[in-house]
Amino acid sequence: MAVTICAIVLLLALSAFFSGSETALTAASRSRMHTLELQGNRAAARVNRLRAHMERVIGAILLGNNLVNILGSALATSVLIALFGETGIIYATIGMTALVLLFGEVMPKTYAINNADKMALAIARVMQPIVLIFSPVTRVVQFIVRWIFRLFGVKVVANIGTDSTEEELRGAIDLHAGSAVEVHHAGAMLHSILDLDDVEVSDIMVHRRNIVLVEADLPPAQIIDEVLNSPYTRIPLWRGEPDNIIGVLHVKALLRAMQANGGSVAGLDVVQLAAAPWFIPDTTSLLAQLQAFRTRREHFALVVDEYGALMGIVTLEDILEEIVGDIADEHDVSVAGVKVESDGSYTVSGVVTIRDLNREFNWRLPDEEASTIAGLVLHEARQIPEKGQVFVFHGFRFEVLERQRNQIKTLRVTPGSSGSGETEPVSPEGAA
Repeated sequence: MAVTICAIVLLLALSAFFSGSETALTAASRSRMHTLELQGNRAAARVNRLRAHMERVIGAILLGNNLVNILGSALATSVLIALFGETGIIYATIGMTALVLLFGEVMPKTYAINNADKMALAIARVMQPIVLIFSPVTRVVQFIVRWIFRLFGVKVVANIGTDSTEEELRGAIDLHAGSAVEVHHAGAMLHSILDLDDVEVSDIMVHRRNIVLVEADLPPAQIIDEVLNSPYTRIPLWRGEPDNIIGVLHVKALLRAMQANGGSVAGLDVVQLAAAPWFIPDTTSLLAQLQAFRTRREHFALVVDEYGALMGIVTLEDILEEIVGDIADEHDVSVAGVKVESDGSYTVSGVVTIRDLNREFNWRLPDEEASTIAGLVLHEARQIPEKGQVFVFHGFRFEVLERQRNQIKTLRVTPGSSGSGETEPVSPEGAA
């Protein structure tokens, strides 16, 4: 009997090992295990190899856990039947349930969840041969399970979790977001990096009505005056019509030519100094354009639509600002875009982008259908609103303060207005 009791204790210990191992391998930090493996940690490499075939690992752990639990219960039942007769079955059921629950499940899993990385590294060496020994049985079990799932039309993914890498990254960023300003900015930057492939250059470009263009056939002295009056270092040159861009003049190239000409502008061929224009489609993603800037070692591109018409310009700085926020320098033009009012509302210029508002004020306005706040109101209203009209959607109140022809110039935006998160345009108030 003493031998049987010792065997039950040993089986309970094995049950605790299997339960704790399952929790530790599941909860261990993937990023930390990956980093440790790169640093040469062999235990971390074993953990990563086990996690690469997690379905087999789980099968081996469950098989081992059930074997030891059932065997332990059977031994306990035989001992108690010998002591108490048929009533021993009830005692064995109650006693083993309590022991397995306490020592074989709750305690090891509680320890493992609080020391997941440490325990995963410790048990990896032992788990590898166990998984190998049990693999014939687990493969048969997996085959039967997959066959049953297929019978009912349930799809089973071979590698668990491979379809949600980006979601995991976003979730990890949000999980570790704190109230500190530095942490908030870091989280916003990381989200922006993940968004680069989903945002097109048309969403961040400087629109053609806001860019400085210079006619190439003007006298050199007049061209220099216009260049000096511009806050930019690269100026597109056009001939015939503004859409016909024939080159991009860099201020540094102009200054070098003037120096070589003895400081005189007479006789300078400005067009010859200009670099060839680089045109890109407006549907290019920011990630693709960032890579193109790096490959071509250029910082400036002209954006055109599907018909070849000039829509605006995009620079390397524009893309970097999407990641790190506004980068202001002494030559930037200060444009009034958003004004915070005392009543909690915001007076917003219609050309302010939704992405900038979401990032600055942590709003959740959708930017799939429109890139500017005015465009969002037009899209949701399904009409060109009059001055004074009010709409409520996405939990915000939008009041048109100023309209010029068919363009919304200024809006008053009030967050936290009644309504669900769904788009629900409300009947306009104060319509003309």
